[in-house]
Amino acid sequence: MRLIRAAGIGLLISLALSGCVPPQVARTPAEISAEQDAATLARQGKFEQAAQAYLALAQNSPGRNDQYRLLAAEAYRQEGRLDQAAPLLTQIKRQRLTDDEPVRLDLLQAEWALNQHDPHRALQLTTQPDVAVPPKLRLRLLELRAKAMDASGDVWGAARSRVEMDGQLSGLDQAQNRKQILAQLTKLGTDPLKQRAAAMQPGDAMLPWVNEALSQLGVAVARPQPALEQQVGTVMPGQDANVREGFKMPERIALLVPATGSYAAAGTAIREGFFAAYADAARNHAPRPPVRVYDSGGTAAGAVKAYQQAVGDGAKLVIGPLTRGEVSALFGLQQLPVQLLALNHPDDKSLPASGVAEFGLLPETEGAQAADHMIERGLHTAFVIVAGEDFGQRAANAFKAELEARGGKIASTATLSGSSVNYASLINGLNAANADSDAGVFISMRPQQARLLLPQLKLARINLPVFATSHVYGGVDDAGANRDLDGVEFCDAPWLFDAQPGLPNHADIAAQLPAARGAAARLFAFGMDAWNLAPYVDWLRDHAGSYLPGASGQLTADQFGRVRRVLVWAKFEDGLAHPLNGSLQMDSAPVQSPPASSDQPNQG
Repeated sequence: MRLIRAAGIGLLISLALSGCVPPQVARTPAEISAEQDAATLARQGKFEQAAQAYLALAQNSPGRNDQYRLLAAEAYRQEGRLDQAAPLLTQIKRQRLTDDEPVRLDLLQAEWALNQHDPHRALQLTTQPDVAVPPKLRLRLLELRAKAMDASGDVWGAARSRVEMDGQLSGLDQAQNRKQILAQLTKLGTDPLKQRAAAMQPGDAMLPWVNEALSQLGVAVARPQPALEQQVGTVMPGQDANVREGFKMPERIALLVPATGSYAAAGTAIREGFFAAYADAARNHAPRPPVRVYDSGGTAAGAVKAYQQAVGDGAKLVIGPLTRGEVSALFGLQQLPVQLLALNHPDDKSLPASGVAEFGLLPETEGAQAADHMIERGLHTAFVIVAGEDFGQRAANAFKAELEARGGKIASTATLSGSSVNYASLINGLNAANADSDAGVFISMRPQQARLLLPQLKLARINLPVFATSHVYGGVDDAGANRDLDGVEFCDAPWLFDAQPGLPNHADIAAQLPAARGAAARLFAFGMDAWNLAPYVDWLRDHAGSYLPGASGQLTADQFGRVRRVLVWAKFEDGLAHPLNGSLQMDSAPVQSPPASSDQPNQG
């Protein structure tokens, strides 16, 4: 019970120092001095000696012996000697206790009941309806209640109690608590969780946790587009013009990206995008703290070494690493002493704890938004054709979950093989020629495959509207090659089309930097947003509905610190990709940040 003990140390010391005795009973100078000595021992972590001192006071202070026995029992508990505390609990008369002392006695008795494998007694003590629990004891009571419920077989109740605890925890304690929540929920199994989720109201505090548990069980969960209500950086009414809501720039930043290894090219694009946005911040007179770049190498060991070096060098915010394996390695550390903005999500889908945020270019985001886009167009039936690669399968799963959650249905699903160029048999299996007018085709594949598929669909007289993920667009205007894609609508990063006012012009930067061209431009935009998010990560997580107009999309965050993107929609016309009007809040320009120093980055 590491968490409970740790939470109790400070409480015990503060209670001891406050005296915790009836104020109407006069104390002799000798008693006051002895109690102060006992409190000093507790403050020094000498709990065994403190307990003995309190027991001596109990013997010599008949009017206050119950209070001193309670303090002695709490000291034994902090020493890890609950067995020595137990006999004292039977000697304490609850009716003679005052203030928060009865609740503290109940908690000790509940902990002892759990120790003796009596969860029903522990549950009685932690669910008393008429007992007011002080806020400083609420966390400990919730954990004991959760343990009692879990031991009694009520895993749902245990998970709900731990969800109540979540906001009061941080760091490793919060990470461990979140793992226990998901472990308890997954015990219920897929179908019971689906049934509970279906019966919940959208604002139910348990719904995000149920969805996370389902995701860990391999179920694609519907994730509707987040609400975009308030742009970050808004000038506060009545404040000086330089005071922007939510803006908090760290004093020193570390960027962890691979400069060597298999992911070096991706690391280069992200790094150059990051510093393009950094340079542009000077135009807006934004604070630009020192930035140092560390090579993570694209490996777990390299990421851990780079993070630890950045912490040792004084970084106040670490941005990166890039790969899922690297992120998992950092999440697996016992402690993350410096705030982290990871540029991916971990392999095991574990939740970030406080002080950690995640930001990634996920195919699931695009699949879900494609489903929303079709529904908004009045199309409720979909024929799904995707590449056999990981991104295609993930996008298809998310598309299906979101479409069905919004009342749509999947008519059929097909996967392209990597080497085939003739899709006739696949198309014949779609049975889409006689589809209803409310049907469409969803694809997630690379341009080469789409250029083969679309003409064959037309030859088969399948003239349904086609919607795609960003993979269908190579990032370069090629009217000749892309004419076969005419009519295809796809979601993508707004910066590629200069659809987000206030950002550096894409064409101008691409003319100078190869990393900003073609498909790499999305990683470049991702790097730009990594810089732009730096002063707003905490604010986005703590304020639902707030968003940052970014290069890779409108950026918002859920309660777990996962940054989500709302993308722009574009369409091929005469072989060229153009953004669709109304697909992005076009009047949302990036914030003009407060003026500050113009420190240059240290790219070490």
